[in-house]
Amino acid sequence: MTDSNRVYVNILDKDYQIACPAEERDALHRAAEELDERMRAIRNTGSIIGLERIAVMAALNLCHELQQQRKNTAKPNDAESISRMMQKIDKVLTSHE
Repeated sequence: MTDSNRVYVNILDKDYQIACPAEERDALHRAAEELDERMRAIRNTGSIIGLERIAVMAALNLCHELQQQRKNTAKPNDAESISRMMQKIDKVLTSHE
């Protein structure tokens, strides 16, 4: 890992060194900032103690949100499929009348 590929981020008061292509640096910094905010929010609830547990909860929350987003973006495709099936059924029923 060369110095030019290293990015330094701070998450929950800990510094991390990450290999990252130059064109991805801004995205990595934004991701680290969001993760830091989420982990701080979880820590501030006081119900979860320990960096590892906070990180796991943040990861679970992010994965859940990603699944929900994927599910929501899949709905239009499902609606299109249902619409096409209904059209086919209508054609078959019309041709048998």
